[in-house]
Amino acid sequence: MSFMWNVVYVIIALVVVKISQWLWQWSNPNSKGSGKLPPGSMGFPIVGETFEFFRSSGLLEIPPFFQKRMLRYGPLFRTNILGSRTVISTDADVIYEIFRQENQSFIQSYPDIFVKVLGKDNVFFKTGDIHRHIKHATMHLIGSEGLKRKLIGFMNRTTREHLRWKATQGAFNLRHAASNLIVSYITPQMISNLKPETQEKLIDHFKTFNIEWFQSPFALSTWKTVYKVLTARKEAVKIINEALEKRKDSIEKQGDFLDTLLEEMKKEGSIFYKESIVSLLLNIGFVSRDSTSYATALTVNFISKNPRVLTELKREHEAIVQKRDDKEPGLSWEEYKNCMPFTRMVIYESLRLANLGTIIFRKAVKDVEVKGYTIPAGWIVAVAPSVVHYNSEIYENPLEFNPWRWEGKDLQSPGSKTLMVFGGGARQCIGSDLARLHLAVFIHHFVTTYDFSVVQECEICRVPFPFFTKDLVINISLKSPS
Repeated sequence: MSFMWNVVYVIIALVVVKISQWLWQWSNPNSKGSGKLPPGSMGFPIVGETFEFFRSSGLLEIPPFFQKRMLRYGPLFRTNILGSRTVISTDADVIYEIFRQENQSFIQSYPDIFVKVLGKDNVFFKTGDIHRHIKHATMHLIGSEGLKRKLIGFMNRTTREHLRWKATQGAFNLRHAASNLIVSYITPQMISNLKPETQEKLIDHFKTFNIEWFQSPFALSTWKTVYKVLTARKEAVKIINEALEKRKDSIEKQGDFLDTLLEEMKKEGSIFYKESIVSLLLNIGFVSRDSTSYATALTVNFISKNPRVLTELKREHEAIVQKRDDKEPGLSWEEYKNCMPFTRMVIYESLRLANLGTIIFRKAVKDVEVKGYTIPAGWIVAVAPSVVHYNSEIYENPLEFNPWRWEGKDLQSPGSKTLMVFGGGARQCIGSDLARLHLAVFIHHFVTTYDFSVVQECEICRVPFPFFTKDLVINISLKSPS
């Protein structure tokens, strides 16, 4: 009997030793080479520091998750979030270098939950030459030439119509209105010959397909939202598939983006096939709407709190209108590019403070030396441009909305080492031109035609991406003739 108990004790001891060894290895990973890992903590087994990563913080502050670790470890530290060993950088030079080495030392990588929602074969996750081909094709729609040739006119008309209708409806949620506006002008440019009722269904599915579910992966409400998003995705894919099949068999050209993609598919060696076309159309409808509607609401929120900014915007845009022979057509490409320097300053300052890309994920494909540390191959690298944008060593009074800080600076490009609102490197946000043009056109019609008042101020938190806990509600009315 004593022998049996001795065996049990030995087995228990071995299990305890094995668990202790595993816990030690979890807490003290190595780089499997001669390099030294960045300092940091791996948190609890399995979950790591995920719960703290998703802890809510205010919009105009560096999230406590980053603050605490930056004070203890510096701007480069290791952690474990969402089950992945991760190195986080809040250093502008390191972030810039990571973006510069895109497709060489680092590739795009996102947590598994993103892959499940967007689909593992989603073109959004493609890298290298395939990504370059996709980006080139997409520029036909939302690159500067596509915007100049086709979209700006339709954007003007749709914005004018939406605002005119909203002026008759009383108080309205600006973010939701902006979301409706964006999908209303982008969807017909992607697929132009849908029946009105089918187009409305597709627009509704695009509006349901959002990123708000990412605010807390462990909450039951999150998974209910994920289910709705997956259902909307499935229905949107069905509509796009049907449109694609009909178009493939038709000799009539519609001149829309679907035609462009079908032409690309016919080319020898093309990377496009039916599923990738559907995926790309789905992504454009989702990405263009979600972040840009947030940016619209936040921009108006900042303007509403700064009368001096609003006065200067009105002066600039009324001067543009006065120079026209025809006062009605809306903002032209030449006016957008050459006649609104202050508006561009407002847009960049709004995007800097909004920090919509709080954190951007990459994966190291080989061991990479950074600032005396080694980022091991296979580890996730999460960069935080938002911390750079709130850095008092880079920006004076960084939490203050001050468009004049951009005076005299080149604002034609979408970013720099210290301004990464659209990411950077080879995967810089392809929708940057669309987002900036949308904000400019919206501001133009908004300040030249309407007076507005805030009915409900917005409240925003980060978890870790911006999330409206209370939306901005406004009233607009036609200006009295002067």
